[in-house]
Amino acid sequence: MLPTLLQVALGGAIGASARFAVGVMVMRAMGPGFPLAIIAVNVLGSFLMGVFVVLAAHRGLTHLSPFVMTGILGGFTTFSAFSLEAVTLYERGALGQAAAYVAISVVVSIAALVAGLWVARAWVA
Repeated sequence: MLPTLLQVALGGAIGASARFAVGVMVMRAMGPGFPLAIIAVNVLGSFLMGVFVVLAAHRGLTHLSPFVMTGILGGFTTFSAFSLEAVTLYERGALGQAAAYVAISVVVSIAALVAGLWVARAWVA
């Protein structure tokens, strides 16, 4: 358990650092405004998650999943894990569950963020 946890932690540090670097680069190139950096890491992370899942399965590298998927890509963007779960449900033929998962995840996550903002703003006021 501890070696796996350390793999996730190391990968997370790498992924989070990469997300920060991409954010800085995009901000310098494009300026503030529309969250292009977040879109970039979410799309890139989702793409890399898809590539890794296939390569790991075909090349016997699934033992690297905690480091790469949970750690690096999870630290880079949690959207990649969300995307993988949605596609997995879809590929299993659970179209209703996939749609519900996407809708609930997006709507409830945004609602939770708004609730967190409300609670924190009330707390510090």
